Amino acid sequence: MRIIKRISILAAAMLCLISCNNGKKALLPNASGKAGEVIIVIDKDAWDGTLGNDVRGLLARDCEYLPQREPLYSLVNVAAGAFGDIFKYHRNIVFFNIDPSTEKEGAVYLSDVWSHPQCLIQINAKDYDSASAILQKDGETIAEAIEQAERNRVIANTLLYEKGELAEAVDKMIGGKVHCPVGYDLKKATDNFIWIADEKQYSIQGIFVYKTPVTEEDPFSAESLIERRNTVLKENVPGMFDNTWMTTSKYVLPGIRFLKYQGRDFVEMRGLWEVENDFMGGPFVSHSFYSKDGSQIITIESWVYAAKFDKRQYLRQVESLLYSFEWDKEE
Repeated sequence: MRIIKRISILAAAMLCLISCNNGKKALLPNASGKAGEVIIVIDKDAWDGTLGNDVRGLLARDCEYLPQREPLYSLVNVAAGAFGDIFKYHRNIVFFNIDPSTEKEGAVYLSDVWSHPQCLIQINAKDYDSASAILQKDGETIAEAIEQAERNRVIANTLLYEKGELAEAVDKMIGGKVHCPVGYDLKKATDNFIWIADEKQYSIQGIFVYKTPVTEEDPFSAESLIERRNTVLKENVPGMFDNTWMTTSKYVLPGIRFLKYQGRDFVEMRGLWEVENDFMGGPFVSHSFYSKDGSQIITIESWVYAAKFDKRQYLRQVESLLYSFEWDKEE
């Protein structure tokens, strides 16, 4: 049965590759499943054992910098024998191909095998211990592949339903665009600060874009990023009451990472925001990078307020918009 399953999935992948090589777009059904959900195809004895614990430790670990505990992804286990059409169309699938005759072990990354847009990761291993070793070695790459697939879906949907005037406002200020869908509105625009938000009755998904002159020797240290953020937000983002404004939480030190995406280098800062002298708060993620001429630090930031709800998916949605940023094309 496992060999048949392996042949089936590889055959489907080969058909997908042949279609791509012929320059034809396969006619695939729309991917199913909830955002942030991953199907894990693995037999129950493995799921209940060490390998399952390793999968959960990787993909259901706590999502960082949220005010309460939430898993990175919601996992659904499906045994190989039950992996039929109802599951094959899911948006995110991690398929464990455990076969003693496997010659080349490792993770294989595929797109749009049975549906579109679909992220399929097949882990080929001789046994459960080998599969756990692959997760240990390539786990972060696997998690990032799923995360990028989730971002790409948000961006693709945004471009279908984009509110173009918001991108133009950002472009006018920094010479590059952040794409936002219908539902977002321009709340504030100055020469060096823009505030865009989708405000609903019980939630807010917001974006800030701001630029500041390069004055520090190390403008991308955590201390510089936090100090610059607090100064800009105190000036531009007042709270509901007098003597209140948005700032960075003093109780949880933000984390920073130096990243590269589509040829652009930036510093990610991830943490919690709060309102000084008030009780509002939530998570934020920012990307900071040099302007084209190197004289300014540009920051694009996503943040969420959703006191009544879990925040993982709200943040993932608005954070994805940061990855839609693109410089104006050179003439």
